Amino acid sequence: MINSKPKLMSLTEALAWRARQAGPVVFTNGVFDLLHPGHVELLEAARREGAALIVGVNSDASVRRLGKGPDRPLNDEAARGRVLAGIAAVDSVVIFDQDTPLELIQQLAPDVLVKGADYARSAIVGADLVESRGGRVVRVPLVTGFSTSNIVDRFRA
Repeated sequence: MINSKPKLMSLTEALAWRARQAGPVVFTNGVFDLLHPGHVELLEAARREGAALIVGVNSDASVRRLGKGPDRPLNDEAARGRVLAGIAAVDSVVIFDQDTPLELIQQLAPDVLVKGADYARSAIVGADLVESRGGRVVRVPLVTGFSTSNIVDRFRA
């Protein structure tokens, strides 16, 4: 059995992990409530952009503040983090409680910031910061037909 639990880190552990990375570190973030092929494609594409991938996961409280619905998240932060930690493309997972990942991006100082192409460049939190440090921002095309909100809506119907 693969033990992916060490990939799920506190912020302190993630900062120490980041300091040990020799090559470009890639960062992406999200809720990742019901993992689907679109998420996997995003994570694999993100990982191809550098030597290591760290994923920021919204805490349960953060998800509720995002207004995704009264019953979201469907899975708690520990479960969502654990599932992401089991993905081969992911090297580190850290849960954050803020409304945006800006503080996490400031502290982790990734070399590459990746988001789905549904985000306009101007709407990507931390993009200016990463680029000001000489990094890159990459928008990954979406996999058509997959959205957690749409999956939830189908189940409700």
